[in-house]
Amino acid sequence: MMSRSVRRTLAAIAVLGAGLAVASVSVAASADQEEKPRPVRASVVGSAEFVLPYHQDKDVRSFTFDARAAPYSRPLPGIPGGLPTDARGTVTVSHYSAERDITYTSKGRVDCLVTGVRTATLTAVITEVSPGGPPDVGKRVGFSVYDGGDGKREGKGEGEGRSKDRVGFSWNGVNLLPKGATPPEEAPVGTCMAPAPYAPVTKGGYAVAHAELPSPPPSPKGSTRPTESTGPSAE
Repeated sequence: MMSRSVRRTLAAIAVLGAGLAVASVSVAASADQEEKPRPVRASVVGSAEFVLPYHQDKDVRSFTFDARAAPYSRPLPGIPGGLPTDARGTVTVSHYSAERDITYTSKGRVDCLVTGVRTATLTAVITEVSPGGPPDVGKRVGFSVYDGGDGKREGKGEGEGRSKDRVGFSWNGVNLLPKGATPPEEAPVGTCMAPAPYAPVTKGGYAVAHAELPSPPPSPKGSTRPTESTGPSAE
């Protein structure tokens, strides 16, 4: 028969063991979280084909993105230090016309990128257009991306098994300036401006790495940074 002192010792050991087990689980969970730090810089990469939900045809359209944030790297008049949304990279637009049996391509230089969780908007200035394509060299265009992850659409029918990713872009009637009785003109696109990602991806996909917009770097000693405006005056 166990003595009272032995029973007390065994009970204390059991409590200590349970505490160590809980502590081990907590440490393991913390270590697992530390192994997946958020990226230092945002990015959007990938290539995919998509369809227009409002216009059915046999054309094949695709965007290829290799865009990476480069904050405060593009000086502008009045903003010599650049912006937190500055970015670098390339965009390729491809459009196969079934009617003409020809593929048009455009390439652009990324100048702006901003991300959220699984989402991004970016803009690029067109630098090259293949023969027969639109006269867009020097024009800024906007794109939006929704990263649906690795999963596929559920259910049955035409969309079954497709990517959940989506894209949007700033032409084809989504960026117009109505002017009374005259036909509306396409409006200029500002940096990082694009509509919501409205076109479902049918092949391929995109990966959005989200990172918060960083604070400006310290100003060099003896210099002053211009005050940034947060919007129209309230006067």
